[in-house]
Amino acid sequence: MSEITINNIDLNKEEQVEKPAPNTKEEKVVEKKYLVPFVLITSLFALWGFANDITNPMVSAFKTVMDISNFKASFVQFAFYGGYFTMALPAAILIKKYSYKSVILIGMGLYATGTLLFIPAAQFQMFGFFLASYYILTFGLAFLETTANPLILSLGSKSTSTQRLNLAQAFNPIGSLTGMFVAQQFILSKLQSAEKSAEGKSLFATLPEAEQAIIRSHDLMVIRDPYVMLGLVVLIIGIVIAVTKIPSEKKREDNFSLKATINRLLDNATYKEGVIAQIFYVGAQIMCWTFIIQYAENLGYSKAEAQSFNIIAMVLFLTGRFVATFMMRFVSAALLLSIFAFGGVALMCVTIFVGGDIGLYALIGTSLFMSLMFPTIYGIALEGLDNDTEFGAAGLVMAIVGGALMPPIQGAIVDMGEVMGHPSVNISFLLPLVCFCFISIFGYRRFISTKK
Repeated sequence: MSEITINNIDLNKEEQVEKPAPNTKEEKVVEKKYLVPFVLITSLFALWGFANDITNPMVSAFKTVMDISNFKASFVQFAFYGGYFTMALPAAILIKKYSYKSVILIGMGLYATGTLLFIPAAQFQMFGFFLASYYILTFGLAFLETTANPLILSLGSKSTSTQRLNLAQAFNPIGSLTGMFVAQQFILSKLQSAEKSAEGKSLFATLPEAEQAIIRSHDLMVIRDPYVMLGLVVLIIGIVIAVTKIPSEKKREDNFSLKATINRLLDNATYKEGVIAQIFYVGAQIMCWTFIIQYAENLGYSKAEAQSFNIIAMVLFLTGRFVATFMMRFVSAALLLSIFAFGGVALMCVTIFVGGDIGLYALIGTSLFMSLMFPTIYGIALEGLDNDTEFGAAGLVMAIVGGALMPPIQGAIVDMGEVMGHPSVNISFLLPLVCFCFISIFGYRRFISTKK
């Protein structure tokens, strides 16, 4: 296998024939001149990781506090990931008009606004208000992800761009781990409405309405406070970025054709399949991390204990990111993607059909195989897009809508209680299994295409 295939170098055919492939081992993943902006932009990956993974357990939290079904509680994810879909394209248009830095600062402002809206949402005790806050919060995340990913790709050699993005993305689960820890220690473990009797039944549902109102008010404040603190941190980092020079290879474009850009993207088979693969990946990821709590609760664990399994899953996810980044020096990214996705398929089968603690451990282990998927699909899909990169990135960020659409479907299945003699929470993981199947096929098809 050639160095070109191994490192996903974006060269045209003439370059491949006329000169030997560069020795990518001599290429630095992050050059010294880009170190400061790389660190600052990479901090954004941790920031949206925190937001993502403090939010996933809130489906279970709001279900209890607001006394609603899994299906209705899953609209937390619909609002959260729906914001990505809404704002990714406007973010790409602004990037064409202005600088990366300007769009990042807009994103930071929207992010902070969404978190601070938790103050009135808790005061009015309205689930819909919380959903609106999540929606606005992710307007900001859409701006950040649409901007940060291609910016990281541009900060250095094209030959190391996928490695560089995987390295930056490796700090995303660090933020995720912090978010999970905060959710466990400062939210789930503090919810008075989650307390159960010795028989494992909810005590909250048996209380008079007046007492329920007092507990609900307390618990909504518990949910509110970490988000407000997050908003203040976002504002501080935004100020630091505002006073720092952020280099960018892209040039401002005052005249461009949106229709022509979209047509070029639609004509690119690799890009189209990559967007679909990203929809399935994000859907699978959010389903696995959201409903691991329900899966564990079905086995008798408490919410806080179940969140511990999510933290273990994120440790595996973080480990997998660094391992995958290293392995890409020797193995095609597309082939590695296919192998890892097949590993996800195998573990989902154990989760569904074996069940029990073994099934739970398999569900936790799936995170190891999910670790490389987002940045690798992203990098493969954007190869060779050149001036269309920002809009290509917007399409891939819009693909995060998979995390909005699929969890409510899974929540509806979980609410069934039992399906064909099996716990419905087990059967619900057929959805991520199908997602991993498609991703594995996508990776294999891309690998085969590079061999031709």
